[in-house]
Amino acid sequence: MILAGKKLHKLYTVMLDNTTALAHNEHNRPRKSGGFFLIILGALMFILAPITFSESPQIGMGFIGLGFIVGGIGFYLNFIKKRT
Repeated sequence: MILAGKKLHKLYTVMLDNTTALAHNEHNRPRKSGGFFLIILGALMFILAPITFSESPQIGMGFIGLGFIVGGIGFYLNFIKKRT
């Protein structure tokens, strides 16, 4: 099957500024990965806080709470906000 005209243009994009473009437009959109980064950062804070701050429990508990909040914000941005 030979594609021509608009069908060919829909399937393939041209190269712009010497960079390669992917075949479909939805792959060319920049991903908004800020929420995913916040989830990972919150999980690391949540896990590493008791190990790092074992000398002062108040700071450790503060970082556990902060990790939970940062991860919750990331979860909201990544999953909940997309639905609404």
